[in-house]
Amino acid sequence: MHSGEEKISYMDISISADSSELGKKAARLASDKLNEIIKEQGEARMAVSTGSSQFEMFRALVKEKVDWQKVEVFHLDEYIGLPVTHIASFRKYLFERFINLIPVKNFHSVDVEGDIDNRIGELTSEIRSKPVDLGLIGIGVNGHIAFNDPPADFATHDAYIVVKLDENCKMQQVSEGWFGTLKDVPDQAVSMSVWQIMQCKSIISVVPHSVKADAVYKTLTSKVTNLVPATVLKQHPDWHLFLDQNSASKVVAF
Repeated sequence: MHSGEEKISYMDISISADSSELGKKAARLASDKLNEIIKEQGEARMAVSTGSSQFEMFRALVKEKVDWQKVEVFHLDEYIGLPVTHIASFRKYLFERFINLIPVKNFHSVDVEGDIDNRIGELTSEIRSKPVDLGLIGIGVNGHIAFNDPPADFATHDAYIVVKLDENCKMQQVSEGWFGTLKDVPDQAVSMSVWQIMQCKSIISVVPHSVKADAVYKTLTSKVTNLVPATVLKQHPDWHLFLDQNSASKVVAF
């Protein structure tokens, strides 16, 4: 078990009535931060996550007034061995729900075709060329961030790593309808590392639905530990957690 020192930083928690309201609130904060950064720097860089929990947020975010031509986008992870045409591909997800709907400056996709080590090297060079201003970082049913399943590697400073998916993570993908059976879910993925995620200047976590209630409870009540990877977010200096009544049900009495 790996645990960090309890240096809990600023944490902003918003609880909405439902996932639709949550998505709109999170999208508004994200757009406000991006516009502020663009005004200060002339451009902005962001990292984005995927999954059914992000549906409402992306639906709202593409309607926000942002000069997207000045925004570079990185995404967190992709299954190894899954083509971009597969329904579960995170690249497909982002193209359909975000990238193809707005004129972003650049989308740095996690491509898993060909030489994966070479692509990781390219992504590392790109993401480290300038700071990432904003991370939209979800939390999985097992407490993962990106595909850093427990026990997550908190030590590596590599930007992107190859990871093995645990059974709880795979079951989440099946239950959300991305795969028919557990055997259909790939064993490995390329994921942005925990360390790299924590380098984002601001982090917004969109975590709705009752299926996430246990993960939210463990994240907020556990000490920082790689057995609940999302606990590390509590050490980020500018973390904003968006919940709905369902996902907050184990930590708040309504």
